[in-house]
Amino acid sequence: MAWRLPRLLGAVLVLAATTGAGAQTGFRAPGDDGGVELRRPQGEPLVYPLPPIDPNQVSPPTRADPRISLPVPDRWRIMESLGQTDRWWDPYNINTIKGDKPFESFAAWGPDWFLNLGAISDTLMEWRAVPTPVGAQLGRSAGANNVLAGDTQRVTAQTVILTASIVKGNTTFKPPDYEFKLVGAFNVNHARVSALRALRIDPQRGSSRTDRHFGLQEAFVDVHLRNVSDQYDFDSLRVGIQPIISDFRGFIFNDTPLAVRLFGTRDNNRWQYNLAAFQRFEKDTNSGLNDVFTRLRSDYTLMANAYRQDWPVLGHTTQATVLYNINREGNQGPYYDNNGFIARPAVIGDGRRRNYEVAYLGLNGDGHFGRWNLTSSAYLAMGSASYDPIAQRSQKIRAGFGAAELSRDFDWIRVRGTALVASADRDPFDGQANGFDAIFENPQIAGADTSYWIRQAVPLVGGGGLALSGRNGVLGSLRTSKEQGQSNFVNPGLRLIGIGADIDLAPQWRLIGNLNWLSFGNTSVLQVLRNQGGISRDIGIDMSLALQYRPFMSQNVIFNFSMAWLQPGDGYRQLFASDKRPYSVLANLLLVF
Repeated sequence: MAWRLPRLLGAVLVLAATTGAGAQTGFRAPGDDGGVELRRPQGEPLVYPLPPIDPNQVSPPTRADPRISLPVPDRWRIMESLGQTDRWWDPYNINTIKGDKPFESFAAWGPDWFLNLGAISDTLMEWRAVPTPVGAQLGRSAGANNVLAGDTQRVTAQTVILTASIVKGNTTFKPPDYEFKLVGAFNVNHARVSALRALRIDPQRGSSRTDRHFGLQEAFVDVHLRNVSDQYDFDSLRVGIQPIISDFRGFIFNDTPLAVRLFGTRDNNRWQYNLAAFQRFEKDTNSGLNDVFTRLRSDYTLMANAYRQDWPVLGHTTQATVLYNINREGNQGPYYDNNGFIARPAVIGDGRRRNYEVAYLGLNGDGHFGRWNLTSSAYLAMGSASYDPIAQRSQKIRAGFGAAELSRDFDWIRVRGTALVASADRDPFDGQANGFDAIFENPQIAGADTSYWIRQAVPLVGGGGLALSGRNGVLGSLRTSKEQGQSNFVNPGLRLIGIGADIDLAPQWRLIGNLNWLSFGNTSVLQVLRNQGGISRDIGIDMSLALQYRPFMSQNVIFNFSMAWLQPGDGYRQLFASDKRPYSVLANLLLVF
């Protein structure tokens, strides 16, 4: 490389000589030790002969020298040097209260302390038709002596969620050393129905209700215990109110209990693990938020799981999980919800209280095999219940669950196929409870909250204050409610087969459609509770269509609109003897800062 500069200088001199007065036809380039002469015959182009090359004179390759860079106070000021200014109201650019750089007020505590504040506004309007029983004392109008009253309902809810977290650590490259987080939610809701006693036990309270509640959804301390590798594999401990999700889609448990959780990673984050013990809060009846002003439920869970990334193939994660649920609410007296209805124990059979212990063994997967995306779950529930009010004896619990969603992307369209099976109890009077139930499910499958069956709590009219399905739940578990009732393993089970598609019409617009066929696994327990024989397993076809609009192509402003309706099958018609088609219309505006 050293000979190029002399050649370049020589070429410049030659060019100057040939263009000036008295240009010469040849000369020796200065600085060429090899004596290479550049010659240009008259009228011929200039020729550049290569100098002699000696391979022995070439230096061997050496390690690259360190890159020389200008010192900066810290990496947080880099964006400021590019002209970005700190504005507290702007979440899209550098912002101190969004954790983009250390918070100066915490400087006395040491370096790298960050503040992250957030706010979410969730506005909901919902119109629906749900089977509603006529009140026991009276109907709303004269002569209303049918089993079912008017089924139309309207709900409006506004929830404001405020979050604050303080984080210590260089979190871009490693887990935080400490994290302190608080999340509070304030909800105001209004409901209006067509029947008395549908909203409150007291018929004098009318057919409308306005309620409000504040719930503490998260309040925890996270401590980084140690690093175990140069790749920042770690162990951390988190104590307090925190989100716990048992699997990828929330089939068994998805809630924010009071918990102690040890978690971490190994093998460059290829292995991840969780060890947790948690106790559930009572829920506010009408908002579903944590009710921290009442005593904790006597419902405890131990959980252990492990994730393996890129197994069995690259791009797929496999999880094995064990949960052990211990419920001791049978040792307590009756519990009534905020509307005056009894939540525990369920008023079926002889109405006696019960305890139970259940172990869930699960294997779950999420990822892709080539161009095919696959999410799968399989669970086995084993345990015992001290008493069953129908069989009037203790029960051994043996139940199973399986679900899978297979999808494939075709440019801007994702096509999905879904299958779900929850085992059913065939004989409610024997000593076996074979109907599958979860601890606190919130499944993200088959359309989730856009689906009529999953979104709505369909009551078992005349069945003792039970619901065929819980709100935001897919299982036909026959609880009083998903939030405040006990798990029930004597139930009709469920079968679901569905297809769906997500269509990205534009970066701001997404169209979502789902079509699900639903049926019970076995209707023996329904026939006993309703004193009605020959109930078909066919629930019907659940159809839903949703439109999502994101004007800024981000998650900061989202508008959702969905419609869902159930085409009743023979079993549904036999249970409710109505020619009306159940439906649900939902409008939701989500603002996130």
